[in-house]
Amino acid sequence: MMTDSQMIQEIKQGNVEVYSELMRRHQRKILAFVYHMLKSSNLEMIAEDLCSETFYKAYRSLHSFREVDASFSTWLYTIARNTVLSELRKHRSGQIPLEESGYVPVAPSDVIPEQAVLRGEKVEMVREAINRLPEKQRSALILREYEQLDYQEIATILGQTVSAVKSLLFRARTSVKTQLEPYFFEPLYEENEGMSSQ
Repeated sequence: MMTDSQMIQEIKQGNVEVYSELMRRHQRKILAFVYHMLKSSNLEMIAEDLCSETFYKAYRSLHSFREVDASFSTWLYTIARNTVLSELRKHRSGQIPLEESGYVPVAPSDVIPEQAVLRGEKVEMVREAINRLPEKQRSALILREYEQLDYQEIATILGQTVSAVKSLLFRARTSVKTQLEPYFFEPLYEENEGMSSQ
């Protein structure tokens, strides 16, 4: 199997069919990143469009890509982030109400067990806490926790130093923890109370 570098060389030499394979290799991660970036503005429904736009821009600029500056995936994340930020600027006039966003929550067909509901609520709380972070903190946290990128890659994508990225992550995690603390200690307390009364 060819490496990203070999595929890029092939494409630069005119074998453009290889690009679809290169896209397939990175599409899921880039789509997930774009989706998380858009979530705070209720714009998840355009994630696939912006993912496609990212790959189109990458293809158009592939001749200028230099591996000494960053890996192909890091370069893609940078393009994806800039594409999302550009789109968010267009929607800056305010949050789009949920009913206008085109997103329709699907009700479960059967009754969800209580534990699953609680787990789902906690996951949603974490997502909401992340969505409330300033953009750079949110990007850093998504790239680190969801995309599992290292500090240097995140620094390259965000145009920051590694120490600045560590600082962003520290502030992001502290903020999320502070937002969630009131909720996450209650169920534990209630469980312990229930056990002692038996």
